[in-house]
Formats: sequence, C-alpha cells, structure tokens
Amino acid sequence: MIVKYNSSVHTQAGWRSVKFTAKVKKISEKRCEVIEVTHIDDQPVATHMSRTGSKRQKYNGQYFAQAQTGKKKNLSGCEIL
Repeated sequence: MIVKYNSSVHTQAGWRSVKFTAKVKKISEKRCEVIEVTHIDDQPVATHMSRTGSKRQKYNGQYFAQAQTGKKKNLSGCEIL
C-alpha cells in the first residue's frame, strides 16, 4: 500500500513541514508501518534536497527517509494512494 502523510525535516532555518510518500504494510485495521519512503514533497529521495531552493532550506533527504522507516502511522492521518 502507498500513502502520503505530513512530517517535518530540520533545516538551517528550523523545522519545516514536508509531505512524505511511502510504501507501508498494514499492521491492524487502523495502523500501518512505514517500509520505505519513496518521495519527499513529490521529489525522489536524494542526499541534497531543499524545500524552496535556498541554501537555508537544504536538508539530507536520505537521512529523514531512513528515520521514517519502521515508524507506525495512523491510517486516518494518511492519504491512501
């Protein structure tokens, strides 16, 4: 199953909200576990990513994708694709 959900990444300018697209497995009727993050803000996961293109908004996309792996999410807070 593939879902989209909101989370945050840390940049030089502080915490910024982004939208993660991930492959998940359903662990109960209302919860799922993230297996792999495929996109962040509709861009493929990469080492150097930026929300707006400025240097202050840069972050390591692979780090935050890996940090999301294994997390449990409520399906009510996710958009199922």
